[in-house]
Amino acid sequence: MPDSGPLIIVERAYRGSVETQFADVLYFIRELNRQTGGLHLALRGLTATYALEAPSYEPAVRLGSRRLDTLPDPRASIREMLDDDAVVWVEEPDLARLGPTARTRLLDGVRCAAQGELTLRWAEFPRVWFM
Repeated sequence: MPDSGPLIIVERAYRGSVETQFADVLYFIRELNRQTGGLHLALRGLTATYALEAPSYEPAVRLGSRRLDTLPDPRASIREMLDDDAVVWVEEPDLARLGPTARTRLLDGVRCAAQGELTLRWAEFPRVWFM
């Protein structure tokens, strides 16, 4: 299965938009993808929502009179990683928990894995990292 590179597993979907701003976990993983020449990213739990089409929005919040518009856009990050040849996975049970139409809303290029499939293949990856 692996073409090359490590498997990175992300299970926690939200890490604080204001605190992380543009340098969220996916920003870091995109840079790892660039530096390693390719990787596999498994989105598990609620991070599976990052791989679904959703209405567009402008990520911004207002704090007093200040407007913060450097907030992360996880779907845009996933699209960029797919464009940069990263392999993005979502496990079937996580999709099922998101509703009956979730599989039809996957971003183009995102792959589905059966429950436990990636875990059974850990030995095929040079490294497995949890972020």
